[in-house]
Amino acid sequence: MSTPVTAAGTTAPGTAGPAPAVPPRPAALDLDLRGRTALVTGAAGGIGRACALRLAAAGARVRALDRAAEGLEELTARADGLPGAVEPRLLDLTDLDAAEEAAAGADILVNNAGLQLVRPIESFPPEVFHTLLTVMLEAPFRLIRGALPHMYAQGWGRVVNLSSVHGLRASAFKSAYVAAKHGLEGLSKTAALEGAPHGVTSNCVNPGYVRTPLVERQIADQAVAHGIPEDRVLTEVMLKDSALKRLVEPEEVAEAVAYLCTPQAAFITGASLTLDGGWTAH
Repeated sequence: MSTPVTAAGTTAPGTAGPAPAVPPRPAALDLDLRGRTALVTGAAGGIGRACALRLAAAGARVRALDRAAEGLEELTARADGLPGAVEPRLLDLTDLDAAEEAAAGADILVNNAGLQLVRPIESFPPEVFHTLLTVMLEAPFRLIRGALPHMYAQGWGRVVNLSSVHGLRASAFKSAYVAAKHGLEGLSKTAALEGAPHGVTSNCVNPGYVRTPLVERQIADQAVAHGIPEDRVLTEVMLKDSALKRLVEPEEVAEAVAYLCTPQAAFITGASLTLDGGWTAH
């Protein structure tokens, strides 16, 4: 098992001193999404779970899609008592027809589900490359395709695509992930141009490394790929180009996603909103 990401505010092995503490979390913005139906993919954990809970807290009825039954059960329990509701739906996004059907009638679509493998191109398994692009690019296309007829008919809709800094910048050893995220950026902008006359916005949210299991699982692979010990990966690889030397919290990402889903964000479309701690300022 890979070395866990060290919690902010503690000293990681091999670092010179304590990492900056995570700032106190401010109160959530007062957002009102009552009467809206949202669909969130990859909702059983990490960013997806934070987004599902945040949208339900704003009053939305959330279709929570994932292939992890246990994670969906935990999400549903955590959503108990929120103003909105969470409806768990087991779905593997490689079933593209089912994905498109699941999006019908959604007012808000959050394309979040993702996978990762860190390998040099010459040893990257072609079948894994295919799977990553299916889940992270083709499935979002099918979900958007399934959601747009309802959005167009009512003259309102929100599409938020969880991209990444890797949708704007490349990193070595992540050919499939970078290719999928770059493609998602183009898909999102195309949806923004087509959706504008119909009251539908489409945007990307681009976080740096987020404190999720997906990031924790990368550490061992990153260590091998870069030829360094695992306890140096966080500081020397993941946070190397970030001005803020900490991981992004899932709730911070979810707050940005939720805002883009509101009526107040009607003029934001075709955009890529970076939450990267200054990574892309270089």
